[in-house]
Amino acid sequence: MKNSPAKPIVLLVLFLLLGGSLLRGQGRGLVTGRIVDSTGQGIELAHVSIRETSLGTLSDGDGNFRLDVPAGKPVELTITCVGFVTKTLDIHLKPGEERQANITLSSDVTSINEVSVSARQDRTGTFQRIPVEDLMHVPTATGRVEALIKSQAGVSSNNELSTQYSVRGGNFDENLVYVNDIEIYRPFLVRSGQQEGLGFVNSDLVSSVKFSAGGFDARYGDKMSSALDIQYKVPREFRASSSVSLLGASAHVEGISAGNRLTYLAGFRYKTTAYLLNTLQTQGDYKPRFTDFQALLRYRLGPKLELSFLGNSSTNRYLFVPRETDVEFGTKDLPLHLKIYYEGQEEDRFRTYLGALNLTYEPRNDLSLKFTATAFRTAEQESFDILGQYWINELDNTIGSDTYGDSILNVGVGGLLTHARNSLDAIVLSASHLGQWQSDNGTFLWGLEYRYQDFLDRISEWELTDSSGYVIPYNGEMLELSKARYARNLVAYDQISGFGQYTHEVPGDRRDWFLTAGIRALRWNHNPSTRISPRFSLSMQPRWEKDILFHLSGGFYYQAPFYREMRRPDGSINPTVEPQRSIQVLFGGDYLFELRDRPFKFSGELYYKWLDNLIPYKIDNVRISYAGENLSSGYARGIDFKLNGDFVPGAESWMTLSLLQVREDIPGDSAILWDGTAYVEEEAGFFPRPTDQLFTFGMYFQDYLPNSPEYKVHLNAFFGSGLPLSSPNPDQYYSTHRMGPYRRVDIGFSRVLRLEWFESIWISGEIFNLLGIKNEASYLWIRTIADQSGFAGQFAVPNYLTGRRFNLRITATF
Repeated sequence: MKNSPAKPIVLLVLFLLLGGSLLRGQGRGLVTGRIVDSTGQGIELAHVSIRETSLGTLSDGDGNFRLDVPAGKPVELTITCVGFVTKTLDIHLKPGEERQANITLSSDVTSINEVSVSARQDRTGTFQRIPVEDLMHVPTATGRVEALIKSQAGVSSNNELSTQYSVRGGNFDENLVYVNDIEIYRPFLVRSGQQEGLGFVNSDLVSSVKFSAGGFDARYGDKMSSALDIQYKVPREFRASSSVSLLGASAHVEGISAGNRLTYLAGFRYKTTAYLLNTLQTQGDYKPRFTDFQALLRYRLGPKLELSFLGNSSTNRYLFVPRETDVEFGTKDLPLHLKIYYEGQEEDRFRTYLGALNLTYEPRNDLSLKFTATAFRTAEQESFDILGQYWINELDNTIGSDTYGDSILNVGVGGLLTHARNSLDAIVLSASHLGQWQSDNGTFLWGLEYRYQDFLDRISEWELTDSSGYVIPYNGEMLELSKARYARNLVAYDQISGFGQYTHEVPGDRRDWFLTAGIRALRWNHNPSTRISPRFSLSMQPRWEKDILFHLSGGFYYQAPFYREMRRPDGSINPTVEPQRSIQVLFGGDYLFELRDRPFKFSGELYYKWLDNLIPYKIDNVRISYAGENLSSGYARGIDFKLNGDFVPGAESWMTLSLLQVREDIPGDSAILWDGTAYVEEEAGFFPRPTDQLFTFGMYFQDYLPNSPEYKVHLNAFFGSGLPLSSPNPDQYYSTHRMGPYRRVDIGFSRVLRLEWFESIWISGEIFNLLGIKNEASYLWIRTIADQSGFAGQFAVPNYLTGRRFNLRITATF
């Protein structure tokens, strides 16, 4: 790994020197606290001000605030927020005194409030707030935050073993994930969901979750699909929890020091999915072990200055010794059976580390300055040598036959030997500044980031295919590998980005307007280029009897290639690859109403994305293989609907429905098509991208026994139509075939106990894949030698996902 430049280190030193030069003011006191609604949910953008002065501040995403007040005399604080009743608080502090004030605001009875959403500001942007109180109960085999994201409109996921998801036709790499304003990365070499293990987000540490499926503001980075904004807790007292299940265990602790200067938040997770993987069609010894530790420390250097550190260490180890595969596939007219016996094993290790140091300075109540230095490192190795001997037989499909369902004809026999010794070491360093200024007329945000990326990639993998004693491809003279990739790539580059954004509210007699406008600039230095991205969001709420809000948003979204987008299928690097672009326009609205005295919200959004300078790709399970070239252009269009509310009093549930079409065109490509009489080669034109999923439906539902609310049930269901089936030909991206639809129902039953020494104990029983449906994760392509007519055979054998499993989970909170 080559030496990293000193720029990020210099910036970090400057930030720390700045922090050391700031001294606490005299003759003032400090009020800190948290503003919540009646459900305990933090209220963002609540205004805390000193009466009859211009001094004030806004609460953050978790409802936390901090405000300097004059000492030695009584002052009156006023707490206001749209949709809530104004509250006042009398404060009298001594010089240097600090006081904590936790405030609960009551809903304004003149308006109908969205369930679990705190204020009208949450409706005026493209982000939606997801209730974190549901995290403890959602039945899932992966991350609980990600499970709730997958149930949102416009989001789809076809692999219950993976935390990854696609949004409105984009792939996994097009999603932004932030934790406390720090961008999060994931391992690069993961091929399948069973290797992935734990996602980054630890749900035990989360205080707020906001998600945008597109059209997000300029403050969020350079990706083309979605943005997930997560804030971790700010502890106000000592709390702890622990959980254990058949899939692993977790624990967390949080608290605050006696002087209220230091807060700590830490969590540990352990996961093993062997219990689930034993339901896969390939039988063997699965030994996956995944561990993760995270800590967030905050130290208040003064009333205006805070230093924090977020650290993460994650280790994924996947060991697999396959024995055999036994699967039936094909059609009713040609039912087939595949039997494979294996020798060898696979062993993968993925180790990732993240450290982020943050300095926040508030020189005035209306001004906040944040400086952050981040370092991310991943060290990944995948190693396998697996020999598979296979037999493909045709089954008897004659109903009533004595041999019905038995093998009657062998149509293929052979072997497949795969080998890999791949490794990847990557470092990403960044230094950034984020500022916010609050005026009487609106809020101005700005930011600047420098990022350095360094990759050392070693590729050594090959595949040898044998059919009936002949090696494929067969030329009668030489022994050839069916696939081979060898490369050693050392890539280092940097980029600079910045943005400015202004939010303004214009109240009126007949309607209220909310405008957010911004511009983002990106300078990418691998293949030097500069991209400018204007973005906007406009919302209008007419003063009608019914509570309806309309919004229009859009802009330019450039995605600078990360390392994987730069790598061609043969392993070589394209030095001239350029950023991809998406131009987006979104129009939608929402309607708040009451039904049987319970609140509901119905929302819908219509969108269109112009896509160009695209890098075509294929998806195999969760691994994305890029062309490494800007070859295509395309579009994505669709409409999303969501209905959420208290279908059962006090328990929020929702349903989503999405229609999507995403297409791309590679100029000059061709496809072999059937014209009704023969196969002919034609211009392919526009064809479905790998994430083209016409129809998706999701539901998250909660209920409880009317007379015993401590007994609860939680149901998570998803249906998605079939995705395009990628061709095994590495140079062919056109596909006319599709996988089967993805259908999944998970259900959980829980009981809460109140015992001495515990805040609560939850006992949950979960049933994964309740209906026992065989869903397809990917396809195994089996090739056979040419027959007497000269045509080689090729069979697409589905790799099915996990079957039905029961899980027991016990969670204790202190």
